[in-house]
Amino acid sequence: MADPNGRPDHAFPEAQREGLYRAIFERRDVRAQFRPDPIPSEVLARLLQAAHHAPSVGFMQPWDFLVIDGREVRERVHGIFARENARAAECHTGERGALYRRLKLEGILESPLNLCITCDRSRGGEHVLGRHSIVETDLFSTCLAVQNLWLAARAEGIGVGWVSILDPDELAEVLGLPQDVYPLAYLCLGYVDDFLDRPELARAGWRQRLPLAERVHGNGWGQSLDSPTLSAALETLESRR
Repeated sequence: MADPNGRPDHAFPEAQREGLYRAIFERRDVRAQFRPDPIPSEVLARLLQAAHHAPSVGFMQPWDFLVIDGREVRERVHGIFARENARAAECHTGERGALYRRLKLEGILESPLNLCITCDRSRGGEHVLGRHSIVETDLFSTCLAVQNLWLAARAEGIGVGWVSILDPDELAEVLGLPQDVYPLAYLCLGYVDDFLDRPELARAGWRQRLPLAERVHGNGWGQSLDSPTLSAALETLESRR
């Protein structure tokens, strides 16, 4: 197929495009709706393959995937969370503190499967193409693997929750990680009863999504867009969601 100017049209068919955007807009950080049903091996393999096909600077592919279904390991990780969460709660007082303590912030034991996505900071050797100026690109690349897995999971009807309230050094010790391997994302995976219509923190009143039109700048920070049609398109999209 070609566009009106005779150039190849590489866009997906409309139904496939809508499916991709649906996965993006309906992706949720799941903490409390997990069912005990196991994830079939072939489905988990597809999720891991999607993650493994994320882009990475210098094609370094710094990620590894630790599939965690053992109860003992998860209980040790949950213990780290419980202590760190109690410490984090002390940062919030009054009504904010009460709200924080009501929030469900993990599903480590309730979900049928945990997954830790790590970043090997030595992979690719001392000189990785594209990493000379920004050494954190290995971490950024691994985050893209997390996002790939998350979107694929939503398409498969599987919920994912990222548990960030963990001490990374203790987590690395529990998982027996080598010295140069950083536990970037600890995830809870499983089928869910439902996907919430809005992010859980927005529903709870913790924070709301910022208006996109106010976050887009033109040619420099704080400058207005030169394109009135783009500004109008952004406003239109915001009004539909």
